[in-house]
Amino acid sequence: MASPLVKTKPPAVSSVVPPVLADDTRTKLLDAAGQVFAESGFQAATVREICARAGVNIALVNYHFGDKLELYTEVLRHSVGTSENGIINKAIASKAPPEGAFRELIHAMLLRVCRADRPGWHFQLMMHEFAQPTPAMASVIDETMRPVYDRFRHLIGFMLALPPDHDKVRLSTHSVISQTVHYAHARHIVSRVWPELELNPERMEQIAAHIAEFSLAGIRGIAPAPAKKRK
Repeated sequence: MASPLVKTKPPAVSSVVPPVLADDTRTKLLDAAGQVFAESGFQAATVREICARAGVNIALVNYHFGDKLELYTEVLRHSVGTSENGIINKAIASKAPPEGAFRELIHAMLLRVCRADRPGWHFQLMMHEFAQPTPAMASVIDETMRPVYDRFRHLIGFMLALPPDHDKVRLSTHSVISQTVHYAHARHIVSRVWPELELNPERMEQIAAHIAEFSLAGIRGIAPAPAKKRK
């Protein structure tokens, strides 16, 4: 005799809605994480300490970021200014002639690296990262710096009539970028030797114009001489 069918109930569907991370909570969490990572470095920092400082539940962090490395990666993005990517992307996509696009990109990059809301812990965090690199930095560089770097190479390569991968083009690109990040990475030195300098919008526009003029003069100076036509 066949056994009777046993009716089973379908598994219950959870009605619990995943917590939403409000913008102010996210900012508070990233700032707290930045402080802890800057003080202790990635390896020594703990999510528990970060959550205690931010006043949030560890479960909330695990849900939104997954693990400590993902949280650290987001902190780096926050630190380098991915909020300014709109300005950068607009400059990268500029349809202006090469010299005009070159000027726009320098100005956009200067606005990003010298932005007024850069966290106070940014430089200490970067010192830890330079001393003990993590996989997070490679990811952030590819997202934020490589598009700018590649655009500079193509613009400079066009002006030099050389391929973007030519050594002269790459060296020129590094020279231009170094001038721009100098005002952020050497800010303590700059404030010491030039205490009157205030990086307000007008001054940054002036600095960007100077970097562009200085760099364009150098690029013109090293450009290969055009081949002479045979008579």
